[in-house]
Amino acid sequence: METSSFDFLKQQDLPAGALYMVATPIGNLGDITLRALHVLNAVDGIACEDTRHSAALLQQFGIHKKCMALHEHNEISGAQTIIQHLSNNERWAYISDAGTPGVSDPGAKLVNEVQKAGLRVVPIPGASAVSSAISAAGSVMHNSEGRFQFLGFWPNKSKDRDVIMQDISSSKKASIFFESPHHIKETLALLANNLEPDRQLLVCRELTKKFEQLVSLQAQNIVSWLEVAESLKGEFVIVVAGRSSNVDEAPEHSSLLVWANALSPYLGSKEIAAVLSQTLGLTKKEAYQIALDAKNE
Repeated sequence: METSSFDFLKQQDLPAGALYMVATPIGNLGDITLRALHVLNAVDGIACEDTRHSAALLQQFGIHKKCMALHEHNEISGAQTIIQHLSNNERWAYISDAGTPGVSDPGAKLVNEVQKAGLRVVPIPGASAVSSAISAAGSVMHNSEGRFQFLGFWPNKSKDRDVIMQDISSSKKASIFFESPHHIKETLALLANNLEPDRQLLVCRELTKKFEQLVSLQAQNIVSWLEVAESLKGEFVIVVAGRSSNVDEAPEHSSLLVWANALSPYLGSKEIAAVLSQTLGLTKKEAYQIALDAKNE
């Protein structure tokens, strides 16, 4: 008997009474995974952030399942309906409008409610604007050794913007956030005014779509780029490099030595470096140098 070339899809069981969080394309339908299609065809029902939006995706791949809307306005009540279905030993999937559910989209509350009910949640990975941007960020991610903080959508309130701007400016991790075409110009200008001139950024527009554009630039070049940008339409993902270490920052070095000296009687250099790196946001290299400095004092 001939074995199907897609038998590998059956390597992982699809337990009944479980919620499947299924990632969908962020723009290019070709990014749907074989496993996502397998799961969506196997479940008893699909909860969607927007049933009208998801209908086109499901129709494209010939998936005909009962669907229900579950979005930020009915997430708690809708979760109880899904929990009832799962309690009856059904399998249900959840899909957002695009990308991985729960990443700045409805889905997190649903997962929380399902888990509180003692039911299983199964992630079905796939497209994500965050990981897509990171994969093409290169030197913007290099200084932070791959560490980053995801900040969701850029806030509308000026007070919240001030807080997040300070966070981005001071963090040694790379910062990633989403922005709409309506505010992108204002937001990039704000970054230009608040970051060091040589701070690097990656501006990603319409990732995976026909008019995809990725632009690497320094903060000091943002304003001139905005003047000649061919388009500011579409959805944006911005990656901002972490703050570079300055070897002349003596006060900071001194305060870090206080931490390292306090730990020195109890831990070796590697362990001290690990603590400083995890708690204070230093790179492993920086943290280890501080630990060595403390041991040599």
